Amino acid sequence: MVSTVNADGFHSFGKEIFMITLSNVDELHAAEATLEKIKSSHPELFNKLLHVVALTRALQFKYQFMGALIMDVTPNECTPKFVMPSVIRLYIEEVQKLKDDPNFQVLLQTFSQYKNIGYAKISMLVLGKSPESLLGASCIK
Repeated sequence: MVSTVNADGFHSFGKEIFMITLSNVDELHAAEATLEKIKSSHPELFNKLLHVVALTRALQFKYQFMGALIMDVTPNECTPKFVMPSVIRLYIEEVQKLKDDPNFQVLLQTFSQYKNIGYAKISMLVLGKSPESLLGASCIK
């Protein structure tokens, strides 16, 4: 099967869209330190982010979908399929509560700064995974 890459860095194999990310331990430690700083200086913001990440995981949505909503990017390729529209609306409302936080710009800057790590690995760091456990390439559907 032939792979094509679109302008956002997504790889397409037929109808499936993937984002391949490479991380090194220094980037992951820097992201972890930034998230810890947010956790201590803006605990309400961090708790809202933790809630959204946990909800994303519980609903088995793609972290790319979560990241697209947070970054105000159209999530066409990663929008959940075969999910009731009411569930997607509820999820978007929860993400909006995060975005409505007065300190949201701090989080937006962090997501932009560490975009190359990938939303899945950022999410795993939020959940408390160690940077070493996230080393190497990841393929995010």
